[in-house]
Amino acid sequence: MSLVKLVIKGISYSHTQNGAYALILNEVDGDRKLPIVIGAFEAQSIAIAIEKELKPPRPLTHDLFKNFADRFDIVINQVIIHKLVDGVFFSSIICERDGIEEIIDARTSDAISLAIRFQAPIFTYKNILDKAGIFLNDGVVDGNENEDESEDIDDVLEEIFTNIEAPKMTEKVNEYAHFSLKELNELLENAIANEDYEKAARLRDEISRKSE
Repeated sequence: MSLVKLVIKGISYSHTQNGAYALILNEVDGDRKLPIVIGAFEAQSIAIAIEKELKPPRPLTHDLFKNFADRFDIVINQVIIHKLVDGVFFSSIICERDGIEEIIDARTSDAISLAIRFQAPIFTYKNILDKAGIFLNDGVVDGNENEDESEDIDDVLEEIFTNIEAPKMTEKVNEYAHFSLKELNELLENAIANEDYEKAARLRDEISRKSE
């Protein structure tokens, strides 16, 4: 199976699914885009890696991994999105140390976050792009879209969010549905104090929903 090189075009936010984002990858020698649904934490990590001037006060998880890898002379040579099952992408990180190459399974969002930090290329197989690739106007990420193009893009992405992400997100939101606003705010404070930002993001979503 032939590999297709991808580049990151940007991140799109869902207007209907709280906390849902789509990472848009573009084939280098073509017009197809590969949208991958990711969470808020993963979107933040990727955005920070793309925007070099954004520097968190302390390293995020992927920054810590990069620092660790640098200290022990581990490099990432490439990332391959190698499988698609029920709308979920599976990826491999191809890394090397002392001339020995290793393949490590990873969530696609993690693999791409690390690929950016290591300036490593991202690939997928042609059959995956044939199956999941879509055609979108470049305006979704380049900021040059006209109103009609933007609406068309939003329609396509919202369909992806609804079909793939909505069940998962509903499950997470309902996890805290029985808590009162006071209890949710106390849980949020504890989550932030413990630096559990993924939990904090879910709690914020539930607090926003109850406050509407």
